[in-house]
Order: sequence, then C-alpha cells, then structure tokens
Amino acid sequence: MDETADLPLVDQHCHPVVLEPLDRAGFELLLTEAHEPGPAGTSQFDTQVGLAVRRWCAPVLGLEAHADPDAYLTRRAELGPREAARLLLGACRTSDLLVDTGLRHPGLCEPAELAGLSGGRVHEVTRIEAVVEELAASGVEAAALGPAVADALADRAARSVAFKTVAAYRVGLELPADPPSSADVRRAADRWLTDCEWKDRYRLDDPTLVAHAVHTSLSLGLPLQVHTGYGDPDLTLHRADPSLLTPFLRALPPATGPVVLLHCYPYHRQAAYLANVFPQVLVDVSLAVNHVGPRGPAVLAETLELAPFGSLLYASDGFALAELHHLGAVLFRRALARVLDEWLADDAMTADDARRIARLVAHDNARRTYHLEPS
Repeated sequence: MDETADLPLVDQHCHPVVLEPLDRAGFELLLTEAHEPGPAGTSQFDTQVGLAVRRWCAPVLGLEAHADPDAYLTRRAELGPREAARLLLGACRTSDLLVDTGLRHPGLCEPAELAGLSGGRVHEVTRIEAVVEELAASGVEAAALGPAVADALADRAARSVAFKTVAAYRVGLELPADPPSSADVRRAADRWLTDCEWKDRYRLDDPTLVAHAVHTSLSLGLPLQVHTGYGDPDLTLHRADPSLLTPFLRALPPATGPVVLLHCYPYHRQAAYLANVFPQVLVDVSLAVNHVGPRGPAVLAETLELAPFGSLLYASDGFALAELHHLGAVLFRRALARVLDEWLADDAMTADDARRIARLVAHDNARRTYHLEPS
C-alpha cells in the first residue's frame, strides 16, 4: 500500500511541543512515560522509541538513518528546537491537530505556534478535570461548584471540538451509569474542597465530582475522549482497562455523542470489542505505536480484528518532543500499510477496499466524528 505514505492525516489527539533547548537528560526523559530517569549507565535511546528516533527522525534533520544519539542531539541543538520542530512536524503531513490543552509542562508552546510549525489547523480539546480544578482554585464555594462546572463546560464547548477525561488516572474507569444527584455533588464538593485547602493543591480525584463532570460533558453533545490503557506512573494500569466502562456505555442514550477511547494498549482488543458492540465508541492506538516498535503492525491488526473500519482513528499522542508527533505519523502509516498489504495478499479485499479503509482511518473518520471540514 504505497498510497499510505501520501495520505494526509488528522491527528485526533496530541499535545503542544517544547520550544526551549533540552540537554540530553531532559530529552531522554521526554522519550518515556516515566517520571524519573533510568538507572545510571542506561539510556532511553536503548528503547523502541530511541531506536525509532535514530531511524526515522535523524534523516529529517539532515543525518544518516540510525545516527548516533550524540550526533542526533548535536544536530538538533545546531538547528535549534524551533527549526527542528518545524522540520519534524512539517514532515508529518498532518492537516489537522486536535490538541489537549489541559496538560501542563514547562516550556510547552501555545496551540497557535503548533499550527504555524506544523502547517496544519489546530483545534482545542478541553480536559474536563482541568476545568473543575480551575474553578476550585478561583474560590468557588461547594454549593456552587456543581452548577459552575456545567456553566464552564458549556462555555468551553463553544470553542472546543471535544472534551477529554483522565478519569483513568484519578478514579479509574468504573464510571457510574447514571449521573450523581445534585445533593451528592454538593456533599462531594464540600469534602473535596476542604481536602484541597488542607493539601494546598487542586487535583480532581473525587469519584462523584469526576462522574458529574463526565456526564455533564456528554450532555453537551461533543465527542468525549477517554484516556485508557498505557500511561505514566500516576496510573494504576488495571483500572484503565476500557472494558470497565461497559456498564457506563450500556446506559448511555442512543443520541449520546461519540466516546473516543485513547491509547488502549495493552487493552486494545477490549477497546476494539467495545467499538464493535457500541456504535458510539471509537478507538485509537496512539502512544502505543511509538513504544512497541516493529510490533506496531501487530497491535494495529489485533485492534482491527473487531473494530469496525469506521471506528478507528489516527492519533500520535505527541507530547513535548516533535519527534513523537513525527514517529506517530511515520510508524502508523507503515503499520497500516503492512496490515493492508497482508490482507491484499490473502485476497481478503480488493485494492479499492484497501484505499478506502486507509482513507477512513487516516482522516475521514476523524473529520466525521469532530465535524471538521476537509483542508
């Protein structure tokens, strides 16, 4: 499937990049989901992501493929972080980027800068937990928090293409099928705000308030992105299994907007099952493809065992390093081509089928889900 190399992509989930100089330790830490560097004598270049940077990013910066890590970082520094980002992002050939603006990190660029560097259109995805935390930090009282959340999310819906929840990190994915009552929200707000004041930190980790924010966001009609599966050490992995969402999904009214399961690995087969039986569920395998190296086609093929072709979206989950956006695009295109070539070799479909499926996954499904105009 040579055509996949030229397909424009809609990156339906990513983050801004850092445009400040990074030393080797800082760069390597951003290659991993870990919060701390590895043991002395080890390197994040000795991972699938590290190998992929040397293979696929080095030529974009003017080096030979498989360049030495020191040579790569030296060249990156010579170009400067902004020029390196421009080259790497531009080579993705991404028409649209849906950017989660709720994850904070020193030095991240503004969404408008990401658009300028990538040459694509940027659309905001609002992280609902961040909205609640901002309200709490502003001094809202417990009795007013529930209605204030509804008002704030309605306001953000007017300038966002989707909402996102990180409930998997905060309370796990066993979300209640029904929204909590106003009385329950008020009691939870009183407990949570008191705890926040004592800790001097606003982190939404109350199950009732998370459920209130999730159900409220769904009522506004925008797609809801849900982190599932693999993530950083703040996550307890088994509580991020998307199959835990089954009672919640079963109870949603048929008119509910799309629920998009992000990442999914190593539960991508569970996520594919959910997409198979719940028409409003869509999935991606972002983050995973970068981290599993040559096994990317296997992960994609396993997802497509059950996921309808109209339910799979492309995303890079690129964060902080433009290298991760670039690898997401390169490795996903290669994985998709490999899978489709195998199906063609088995006479499981026609070449026209393969081209149509590639277009669906690369951009058409995302444009339909998020109501994006073709570029």
